[in-house]
Amino acid sequence: MEKVAITGLGIVAPSGIGRRQFWANIKSGRSFIKKITRFDASRYPSHIAGQIDDLEKYSHVSERLLKKIDAFSHMTLIASELALQDAGIDIKKEDPNLIGIFLGNAIGGWLYAETELRDLYIEGRDGVSPYMASAWFPAAPQGQVSIYYGIKGFSKTVVADRASSLMAIGYARKVLDKHKLNMILAGGMEAPVTPYALLCCNTYGGLSCDNAHPERAYRPFDKKRQGFVIGEGAGIVVMEGIERAKTRDANILAYISGYGTTCDGEDRINPAQDGKELTRAIHMALSDAKTGVDEIDYISLDGLAVDIWDNSEIKAIKNIFGSRVKDIPVSCPKSMFGNLLGASGAVDLIITILTMENSLVPPTLNLDEPDPEGLCYVSGQAREHKINKALIISRGRGGINSVLVVEKA
Repeated sequence: MEKVAITGLGIVAPSGIGRRQFWANIKSGRSFIKKITRFDASRYPSHIAGQIDDLEKYSHVSERLLKKIDAFSHMTLIASELALQDAGIDIKKEDPNLIGIFLGNAIGGWLYAETELRDLYIEGRDGVSPYMASAWFPAAPQGQVSIYYGIKGFSKTVVADRASSLMAIGYARKVLDKHKLNMILAGGMEAPVTPYALLCCNTYGGLSCDNAHPERAYRPFDKKRQGFVIGEGAGIVVMEGIERAKTRDANILAYISGYGTTCDGEDRINPAQDGKELTRAIHMALSDAKTGVDEIDYISLDGLAVDIWDNSEIKAIKNIFGSRVKDIPVSCPKSMFGNLLGASGAVDLIITILTMENSLVPPTLNLDEPDPEGLCYVSGQAREHKINKALIISRGRGGINSVLVVEKA
């Protein structure tokens, strides 16, 4: 399968909106996790999150449209516009039939749904917005981006828990390889900082309850880990065939060269302890990219900060890379702003591209005593390191494994 080019990035996250602000905060190693202030969450076991407080300041979306959509669609529209601007694309000059949208999320848009369901039980059916049915469901952002830009090409929404957006990007590459489309907007979005969505995440059983110390609560691969912290946001990339990108003299940021996905098939929530299927997914991605284990310069970790997840992830990495694990920098930057669930893989890809561009590996926060040991963890502060090829790991409930190989342009 051919490589595809990434020519634009759009990011909306607790660490910043737009690549400049986002990268400045990521490379500085600042935490953006704090107590939830949007509603009274004090009775929840975990009531901390990575939140976006200034979304409207960056929005090009009309007030009329905002009344019809959930926050996860709003964030997607902003990220899509940023990505197109970054790619230097005037979408009005493109053939709408040859543009696709491949997006992923885990839970849909619940702020809109919760509000309307409350009104249903208080006021009856006349109190419910007619946009309720189209605002909350997982494919809503895909639909809104399509309508906003007049995009009419083959498109997909993937729902695969935390692996959703990386899987959507892998799928998008496969479609571009078949030359069905000229360009794809790909990525993911998530808006779980709402009363019901937070309740669902708490019943998942993997959230950190260190509410007294929000900035230190998310500790992937640390002996004192207690679980992950949720975050909200969206990450979108513009993907094109290499020849098309070169023809229009685009600034190619990176290439996607390999992808692999497997399922453990062992438990409805937890992964297999042995990491064998994740090992196979990594092998598939490397094989697809025609890349040897000695060519990977950086690994972006899934890092759920739950024992069985962290341990099985490291087992898989050791299975593949053997003694090289001591030399390959690994990090989990999402420890700064929270786990964006279905959007996490797309955001990890954006961070990895910026890491390559700047030859600087962002740190994992709160990694004081590594567990498991033996890897070249980057913790505390960013580390200078030249990266030509990187591996990104994203996983989901039930043992979904998704792995991407990305190369510097």
